[in-house]
Amino acid sequence: MKKLISVIMTVVILLGALSIFAYAEDEKQFYLVLGDSIAYGSGISNSREACYGKIVADTNGYDYANHAIPGHTTNNLINRLKEESVISDLEKADIISISIGGNDFLMSNLLGLMFDSIAKNDHTEYDRIADGFYTNFCEIVRIINSHNDDAVILMQTIYNPQTGYIGEAYQQGADRINAQIRRFAEENPGEIVVVDVATALGDDALNYADDEIHPSAQGNELIAQTVLETLSDLGLGTDAAPVIAVKGKDIQIPAIFTMPMRMLGIIFHYISVIYNIFI
Repeated sequence: MKKLISVIMTVVILLGALSIFAYAEDEKQFYLVLGDSIAYGSGISNSREACYGKIVADTNGYDYANHAIPGHTTNNLINRLKEESVISDLEKADIISISIGGNDFLMSNLLGLMFDSIAKNDHTEYDRIADGFYTNFCEIVRIINSHNDDAVILMQTIYNPQTGYIGEAYQQGADRINAQIRRFAEENPGEIVVVDVATALGDDALNYADDEIHPSAQGNELIAQTVLETLSDLGLGTDAAPVIAVKGKDIQIPAIFTMPMRMLGIIFHYISVIYNIFI
């Protein structure tokens, strides 16, 4: 009888262990996306189905949530991280992708920034905004860690979708934000992984939507590939080639809506020429 009981107990223990193992094998990693309109997928009309976050999740079979909101700055993200629904997903996230920082410039006196940069070659305000970004980003990472200090944080660099004189001015802002991102990574080893989206998208117009701000469907796929390659290098994903379950549909915006910004760049440039000749 004792032998029979011993055999039964052994079988029960083995079955329990196998069940736990099977559960662990089936449990999916949770992928959380935070940030602005880039993370939201504003350059495509079917963003929920085809933004880069969804592509990454589909490719690696992650559970997935996207709490990005168009127009958000680092200040907005700090407040967003205090919302209960976001906190709930933060606590269970294994991987967190963040796109933030571009609106710290775009939502600040943009025309004034462009004028200072192009007409006056003055980047003082750019430096102030970049310093503010760094302070806020430190707080963003602190809040994330207070809820979950095990998640891998992927922080994307800021790309430049503009060309001409406006593109030169925009680059001043992007360079400063990216410098602060890399500064944080250097000063806080292991806290974030920098994902170089700026290099991935480059200056190919096909990577950008008609609004000349957001990534196109092709751009979203490139960002997804860049994130997937990073995750593969970290041992958190098995495939660096994006799986496109739903093809992105580019937004359609008439060129007349983007022309004024280019014209302002030209006007500011000639103001600079006149200023340097007569003053």
